[in-house]
Amino acid sequence: METNGPKTILFITGAFVGNNCWDGWKKYFEEKGFRTMAPPWPFKDATVAELRSRHPHQDKELARLTIDELLAHYESIIKSLPEKPILIGHSYGGLMTQIFVNRGLAAAGVAIHPVPPLGVFPYEFTFLKAGWKSLGVFTDVDETYMMSFEDWQYAFVNGMPLEAQQAAYETYAIPESKTVSRGALSGAAKVDFKKPHAPLLITAGDTDHIIPAHLNHRNFNAYETEGSVTDYKVFSGRNHFVLGQPSWKEDADFIFDWINSNVKNSMPHQKETVAGN
Repeated sequence: METNGPKTILFITGAFVGNNCWDGWKKYFEEKGFRTMAPPWPFKDATVAELRSRHPHQDKELARLTIDELLAHYESIIKSLPEKPILIGHSYGGLMTQIFVNRGLAAAGVAIHPVPPLGVFPYEFTFLKAGWKSLGVFTDVDETYMMSFEDWQYAFVNGMPLEAQQAAYETYAIPESKTVSRGALSGAAKVDFKKPHAPLLITAGDTDHIIPAHLNHRNFNAYETEGSVTDYKVFSGRNHFVLGQPSWKEDADFIFDWINSNVKNSMPHQKETVAGN
């Protein structure tokens, strides 16, 4: 079954991981008839091993990257496409997805466990514990931040077997810009929650530490656009490594069905789906 709407999906990667996190998702949606893209962030167009080898002193361009530059990078890609794409973003990429949907640049947006826009205050302890180090308070912003394996275990892969946690860390974890992390707390991360928008789906996982489900639920509830499609889905047993968990195809199936139902001829509604697979 193929959707009759737009045929281009742009995947937007989150912080701390390489764009190879989308490899399985790209194949899945290409088999459904979509053209897919998962471009890297600026200064991350390299292998995980190479990016790690530059940490912390040899990648000053990445270290100094700002949220405005990151948004401009993806906006340029979006505007170069022959049609408005469907955007699917994870974590920080989910924040950017919401920003681009708010700017009218997407046919639809799917924000998977997204960092919330400015105004949705993340007071949860697990969020603070999992993410505060990435801000690099009192550290040199010319040096990249690399999540330790211990922090990765808590922030991304909690609840998984140790061997799987280690494999995920070696395959996907990369250095990050502290200035980009701080940018999520700035005015550049603001959206107009009252502005009509293309269909938007926000998903959450009930075991996610860094972006807990109740934070995503407050993000969803912040939207006041009764004339726009805004949906929310929480899945059971999903941590922040949702893109690579064994259950990822179930999430992709739900997203594909949502796209098929909402993107071509969307009708205004706001729907919440609690409980997961």
